[in-house]
Amino acid sequence: MTSIFFVVCAYLLGSVSFAVLMSKAFGLADPRTYGSGNPGATNVLRSGKKAAAALTLLGDAAKGWLAVWLAIHFATHDGGGLWVVAFVSLAVFLGHVFPVFLKFQGGKGVATALGVLLALSGWMGLAVMGTWLLVAVVFRYSSLAALVAAIAAPVYAMLLHLMPELIAAIAAISMLLIWRHKGNIQNLMTGKESKIGGKKKAEAQSA
Repeated sequence: MTSIFFVVCAYLLGSVSFAVLMSKAFGLADPRTYGSGNPGATNVLRSGKKAAAALTLLGDAAKGWLAVWLAIHFATHDGGGLWVVAFVSLAVFLGHVFPVFLKFQGGKGVATALGVLLALSGWMGLAVMGTWLLVAVVFRYSSLAALVAAIAAPVYAMLLHLMPELIAAIAAISMLLIWRHKGNIQNLMTGKESKIGGKKKAEAQSA
């Protein structure tokens, strides 16, 4: 029962939208009403409030980290071993992507996934972050950077010899991240994806 409690709480924590909360705190429009309509840090940045976007990014990452950290240190595994941590990792990510508080219409989950990875392994999280930064700087596509980082995450997990249960959770999160970026993939293939710092080419599909 304790394990189920942690999983449910992780989902509810993930469902808290910092994009909506920070927008309200800064007196901004609901991020679901402009830009891509995505309640995430990238869309909040379109409001022109860099502080609101930064706090959204930090909050979304922090909730992923906190849920997993609590599960690692306080959850009773009930004989399930690392599966409890694995399910909590997936639950907090699913909460962000399909939040019960926003009628299951959430963000794409990049920041929350990063927080989860940092909690599971600091080195893995830093490697994924470095991969994102490298691709973003070289190609100037935020979505491409997220896709490459998502593909790299389970590879890094295996190289760092994480346990199979955790690798399975990371792989599931990576696949969901790629699926959430399906519109961006189409835009990248057709040359319509907007670059970081550039004019928007495909407003409705941007990351």
